Amino acid sequence: MARDITPYVENLKRFVDNIDEGAVQKIVNHLGIALNSKDASLVSGSDQTELDRVRDSWLKKKLGRKESDDELNAAIDTVVEKMGRSNPNKCRVAFYYILAENYGVLGDL
Repeated sequence: MARDITPYVENLKRFVDNIDEGAVQKIVNHLGIALNSKDASLVSGSDQTELDRVRDSWLKKKLGRKESDDELNAAIDTVVEKMGRSNPNKCRVAFYYILAENYGVLGDL
């Protein structure tokens, strides 16, 4: 049974105008049971180890990005800014979605 994506779509509406719900579902499926853990369901925008994990696991492995670490880190920092630096914990689904959208690869998920 597919997980209800409504809370993730609602969260994304704060940052994205036209949401591809199919892409949201694919990200939710990719993250799987990790979303059951509050800690794992969030990205800490101030924890460099966490941001490195996003770069290496999501951008490099899942999305196949080949840019330099500096360029990928800059893309991550753009998402941290967009989602608000004052909010230390960001929804992982939304974070990953915005990164994929910024690279124009939502349809490739």
